[in-house]
Amino acid sequence: MNADRDEQATDRKARLRALLSALLIVGGFALGIYYLIDSTTSGGLISFSFLLLLPVALAALICLLADLPGHQPWSYYAKVILLFSALLVGVSVLVLREGVICILMLLPLWMPAMFLGAWIVHRLRRRPVEERKTYCAAFVTLPLAAMLIEPMIPLPIDEAEVSRSAVIAASPEELWPLLEGINRVAPGEGRWNLSQDLIGVPRPLGARLVGQGLGAVRLARWEHGIAFRETITEWRPGRAIGWEFHFDNFRGWDMTDRHLLPDSPHFKVASGGYVLEPLGPRRTRVTLTTRYRMRTPVNAYAEWWGELFLGDLHDNLLALVEQRAANARQAQRVIG
Repeated sequence: MNADRDEQATDRKARLRALLSALLIVGGFALGIYYLIDSTTSGGLISFSFLLLLPVALAALICLLADLPGHQPWSYYAKVILLFSALLVGVSVLVLREGVICILMLLPLWMPAMFLGAWIVHRLRRRPVEERKTYCAAFVTLPLAAMLIEPMIPLPIDEAEVSRSAVIAASPEELWPLLEGINRVAPGEGRWNLSQDLIGVPRPLGARLVGQGLGAVRLARWEHGIAFRETITEWRPGRAIGWEFHFDNFRGWDMTDRHLLPDSPHFKVASGGYVLEPLGPRRTRVTLTTRYRMRTPVNAYAEWWGELFLGDLHDNLLALVEQRAANARQAQRVIG
């Protein structure tokens, strides 16, 4: 009985040593690949090889090293992947200073890919160790080779837009000054939303219009010192106002995520604006639209996140306009 216990304890220690060694080796390999891509390529972190092939390779390698004899069940492999994922998130936040947004966008791609890599190694676990090593070496080599070839393949370019509407109890004439710009947004104004209140997308602090008509400029200020310009390209008082975005500097954007700048080779916020539709006496539908371009290997996936983030921003801005209109109406009642 004691011999069995000693053997089980020895086996547990051996598994733990194998797991820790695998985490250190593959974690170091992943960190090296990250620095290599980030320092030598432009936009390499937004590539098919990094987003989909690399996590398969890392998972295959760590599962092989954590279970060289090939005796562990699938549940063990799943636990290894979850532990490795937690390690990657921790290193990304504490060491690489990646933003929460980038990590959240990456996990839905990396997690299935890593489980795929673990599943492949689990299927190969009955093969001889040398043969399994050959397969995993191929998995590691594949994303590295793809990173060399992928820059020569043009990425698809797609355009998308996000629109949100709200019916507000005010006339277009009453709402128009608010659409020109709300100079100072107080804390707590607007509405709660997932993107800004949980994920950390900055909130607007104010916007003011310099000039009137076509060619005028809206100067927008957001949290973290973010500021940008909007040149007026459509001007129909009481009906519509539209603009083109201009990002003169990116100060503050790294507080959200340095790989998701609003004017980059992979993502460009291009234009936007409000449209007012009268629905009756002191009742108006206000629609806010933002248009942007994407150039990534996963445009459909990126568009889903754009719908979430920009949709939340729009809902917040429309709620702000509605609250200001209600406050103005209340003030008129008090004065009257």
